[in-house]
Amino acid sequence: VLYLFCAALTEHKILFLSSSYQRLTDACRALLALMFPLKYSFTYVPILPAQLLEVLSTPTPFIIGVHSIFQSETQELLDVVIADLDGGTVNVPECVHISLLPEPLLQQTREALSMVLDPELEVADLAFPPSTISASSLKMQDKEIRAVFLRLFAQLLQGYRCCLHIIRIHPEPVIRFHKVR
Repeated sequence: VLYLFCAALTEHKILFLSSSYQRLTDACRALLALMFPLKYSFTYVPILPAQLLEVLSTPTPFIIGVHSIFQSETQELLDVVIADLDGGTVNVPECVHISLLPEPLLQQTREALSMVLDPELEVADLAFPPSTISASSLKMQDKEIRAVFLRLFAQLLQGYRCCLHIIRIHPEPVIRFHKVR
């Protein structure tokens, strides 16, 4: 999930494959939800019809879901990150370089997601584990995952104001992003 998240943030092409249309839609929507408060502004098609498979050759970034019966047509795509939802694999081609999160944030995010998704695993090696560890309900788990990614964005974007440059030549001040910083 973190690979797909970083691929979406760095504007890579992402293709979901599954034999379930519901799973395709849920996975595409989940990836967009994790990007909150940012909005994905490129091509987004949760279920691509068979007649439009040539769209996968577009040079622009996308998040697209395709039924797995068309997997053979997706094999020649060299610059597309393919997530097989039925097999649980993510295939990143050699020519695609996905920039992951900076190291302290990556490890913190992995640990926080692990605590939310499998709390028993975190205390499995302790000599004296706590007596009560229970998994959250699905609704609460959804909120906890959203909170992990919202905290990640807060940590990534903290201190952004030092990169703003105010130009006071015009009657109204103009704020620009200073790219050098």
